[in-house]
Amino acid sequence: MQLVIVESPAKAKTIEKYLGKGYKVLASYGHVRDLPPKDGSVRPDEGFAMDWETYRDKTSRVKEIADAAKKADRLILATDPDREGEAISWHVKELLAKRKALPKEVERVTFNAITKDAVTQAMAQPRDLDTDLIDAYLARRALDYLFGFTLSPVLWRKLPGAKSAGRVQSVALRLIVDREREIEAFVPQEYWSVVARMQHDGTEFDARLVTFDGQKLDRLSIGDKGTADRAKAAVEGGRFTVEAVETKPLKRNPAPPFTTSTLQQEAARKLGYSASHTMRLAQSLYEAGAITYMRTDGVQMDGSAISAARKAIAERFSGHYLPEKPRIYQTKAKNAQEAHEAIRPTDFSRDRAGSGDEAKLYDLIFKRAMASQMAAASLERTTVTLRDPTGRHELRATGQVVKFPGFLAVYEEGRDQKDEDEDAALLPVMRQGDAPAKLGVTADQHFTQPPPRFSEASLVKRLEELGIGRPSTYASTIQVLKDRAYVRTEKNRFFAEDSGRLLTAFLERFFPRYVAYDFTAGMEEELDDVSGGRAEWKALLEAFWRDFKPKSDEVMERKPSEVTEVLDEFLSDYLFPPKEDGSDPRVCPKCLAEARDGGRLSLRGGRFGAFIACSNYPECDFRRKFGQPSEDGEEDDGVIGTDPQSGLPVSRRTGRFGPYVQLGDGKDAKRASIPKDLPDFDFDWALKLLSLPREVGKHPETGEPITASIGRYGPYLAHNGKYAKLSSTRDVFETGMNAAVTLLAEAANRGGGAGRAKAEPIKTLGAHPTSGGEMKVMPGRYGPYVTDGTTNATIPKDVKPEDLTEEQAIALIDARAAKGPAKKKATRKKTPAKKPAAKKAPAKKKAAKA
Repeated sequence: MQLVIVESPAKAKTIEKYLGKGYKVLASYGHVRDLPPKDGSVRPDEGFAMDWETYRDKTSRVKEIADAAKKADRLILATDPDREGEAISWHVKELLAKRKALPKEVERVTFNAITKDAVTQAMAQPRDLDTDLIDAYLARRALDYLFGFTLSPVLWRKLPGAKSAGRVQSVALRLIVDREREIEAFVPQEYWSVVARMQHDGTEFDARLVTFDGQKLDRLSIGDKGTADRAKAAVEGGRFTVEAVETKPLKRNPAPPFTTSTLQQEAARKLGYSASHTMRLAQSLYEAGAITYMRTDGVQMDGSAISAARKAIAERFSGHYLPEKPRIYQTKAKNAQEAHEAIRPTDFSRDRAGSGDEAKLYDLIFKRAMASQMAAASLERTTVTLRDPTGRHELRATGQVVKFPGFLAVYEEGRDQKDEDEDAALLPVMRQGDAPAKLGVTADQHFTQPPPRFSEASLVKRLEELGIGRPSTYASTIQVLKDRAYVRTEKNRFFAEDSGRLLTAFLERFFPRYVAYDFTAGMEEELDDVSGGRAEWKALLEAFWRDFKPKSDEVMERKPSEVTEVLDEFLSDYLFPPKEDGSDPRVCPKCLAEARDGGRLSLRGGRFGAFIACSNYPECDFRRKFGQPSEDGEEDDGVIGTDPQSGLPVSRRTGRFGPYVQLGDGKDAKRASIPKDLPDFDFDWALKLLSLPREVGKHPETGEPITASIGRYGPYLAHNGKYAKLSSTRDVFETGMNAAVTLLAEAANRGGGAGRAKAEPIKTLGAHPTSGGEMKVMPGRYGPYVTDGTTNATIPKDVKPEDLTEEQAIALIDARAAKGPAKKKATRKKTPAKKPAAKKAPAKKKAAKA
C-alpha cells in the first residue's frame, strides 16, 4: 500500500479517485504542529534549537497517519507546492520518524492543479524534500517568534494596552498610520476650472480652458474666484473656432494572468472581497480542481494552458481577437523557486465553477486568464483645440473611441483611481475653421484632495511594491491588524485607531530600525536567498538577534514614566495640535475654568492604556482618552453641553467598552453608547442617543407603538414583541411609519418564531455531499453553528465562523450526525421514565451510563 499525504479532505478524496487501487490518501488538515506560544520555544543560545508541539486538535489525525504509515510500503508527501507545503511535509516526516512509523521509501511530489493529468504526471516525477525551502520556513518561523515573543513583553510592561507586535504586521500598520499623518498634515489648495459647453452637428461636448491671456494653464493656475470670473467672461465674450484637430491611434495590451497579489487587489476592487475571503474562496476552487494553485508570484502560463486558452478564444470570437503569436509574460518574482504558474482555470472550456462568491471569483480568474492571450484593443484619441480671434485664449476638448475592443470584450483591469480625461466622451467630427455653438460657460471651484486612505487592494499593492512580506501572507497580516483593533475599516478604507497610532509611535521611537520599510524589505530578500540556497538560515538569525536582543533589553530597562515622557514629546503635534486662538494647547481646561495655576496636560500610562491627564493631579482629576481633542475645541471626555429639557449636564466619557454619553451624574444617570458609524458625533447626536427609544408611531393594524432603538446587536425596530433590524444608527431616527411597517412584516415572514427576525447566514458554503442541502454558517443563541438544513453542528470556539472552510463544515456536520441517534434515544427515554415508578429507575441509570 502506498500512503499519500495532502492537506485537505476534499483534496484527498479527489486524488484518491485519480490514483485508484493501491493508494490510500489521508489529509493532515493543514499544519500538524507549531512552536508552542511560550518562552524558550526557540533558543538562540543553543544554535536556534526549536521545540515543536503537535496541535491538540490534530492528535487523532497524526495517529491516523502514523497507523497507516506503519502498514505502507511507500510514503508520498503531496502537500501544496510552496514553502508552507514543504514545511507540512517535513513536519509529517519528522513526526513519523519519532514514532518509528516512517516507511523505507519517502518521496515528495508537487502539482500545480488538482486534475488527473497533473496528479498522475507528478506521481511519475517524485523528488526529495527541498531542504532550502525547509530552511527558509524555519528561518521565517524563528524570526517571527523571536520578534514577537521578545517585543511583546516589552510592550505589555512599557505600553499598557498594547497587545502584540509582528515583524511584517507592525510595518503594515506603520503604512496605514503614515497615510493618516499625511492626510492630517495636508493643506488643501483652492483652484478653479473654466469649461464651455458646446455643440456641433447636434452633438454636445465640453471644452476646457487651457490658455488664458496668452498663459498656458495647468490644473492649479486659476487659484481664486476673481481670476476665474475674468477667465469665464473672456470665454463667454469670445468666438472660438477650431484651430487644430489631432487624432492619435492608441493600443492597450491585456494584463497578465493573476498572481496572488493581483487577485487580491482585483477581487477587492471589483467584488468588494477582503484578502482573507478571496484566499478562502480560491483555496476551495483549487481543491475542487477548478483553478491552479493560488499562492504564486508567477505570471507565466504552461504551454498547454496557453494553447487551450487560444483555442477557447478562437471558438468564442472571430479571428481578429486572436493574436498571431501567443503572449509570453515574464515573472518579476525575486525568487524563481517560489514563483509557480499564474492563477488560471484548469479547463478553458469550463466558464463556470462553484456557486455564490466562489462562482464570482472563478469568473474573474477565467476572464483575466483568457483576456491575457487576446489581441490588443485599438483606440483612437482625438484632441480638438479651439482659439478665439485674439489668439490669447484657447479651449481644448478630448474624446476617445474604441475602434476594436480586443481583450476589452472580455476583461478590463480595475484601478484604484482614474486619470483625468480617461473616460472622455465621443466628439463630433470637426475640421479646422469650424465654429461650434457655445451653449454656456461654467467656472467651478475645486480643492486639492489629500492622498486617499488605503483600501485592501491599495495596501496589498503598496506592500508588494515595497517588498514587505510576501503575497501569500498579506491576508493573515491584514486580519491580525483588524483583530487587534489597531485599525478599522469604513467604506472599505483603513483608518488607524488610536491604539495603532500609539504602538507605531512607540516602535518608531524605540525600535526605528525594525519598522523601517527598507529593513523589512531587505530581510525578505535575505529570506529569499535562504530559500534559493544562497544563504544559511542560522547565520541570518544570528545577525538579527545580535542587534535586536540588546536593543529590546535596553528598552526593557527604562522606567514606564521615561517611555511615556518620550512618547509625549514624540506625539506632541498629534495630541496637542495648535489652537485657532493661538492659546497653549497643553493648558488644562478644567484648571483654567477653576482658576487653578500650573495645570498642564501630558500623556500618561495606566492599567487600561494611555490617556491624557493634568499635572495637578490629584487636585485636578481632568483626563481624556489618548488621541486628538474634538474639532470644536472641547475635550473628548468631559461636559459637552446641557440638556435643554432637564438642565442636566451631558458629558462624553470613555469606559471599558468604548465611548459613551451620560446625562447627569450618579449611579442612575442615563447612558448611551456612541456607535462607530457616527464619525460626525456632536452634542446634537448625544441628545438624540439619550432620547432613545424613539416612538415611530402606532401600528395601523394593532394600534400598538412601533419603537426604534439601539441594542446589544445594533439598531432595531420593535413592535408587540417582534423585531426587525435596521442598517445604521441614522435609520433609528429617520425611519418612517411606512418603512417600519414593511420592515417588521418582512422580518416576520423571514423569521416567525418569537417575533425575532430570522438570522442572516454569516457565510454560505456549497452543498453537503451526502444530504445535498446547502451548508450555512449561522449565528445561534449559544454560539455560531453550521447546518445543512438537516443537522446542526456547533463550531469550535477556536475557529472563527467566517473562516470555516467547506471541508471543516462537512466534517463537523458528519461528526454531529454520527452522534445524533444516541442523543435522540436518550431524550425519548426521559418522558416515559416519569410514568412507571420503581421499575424504570434502573433502566434510566443504565441509559445515563451509556
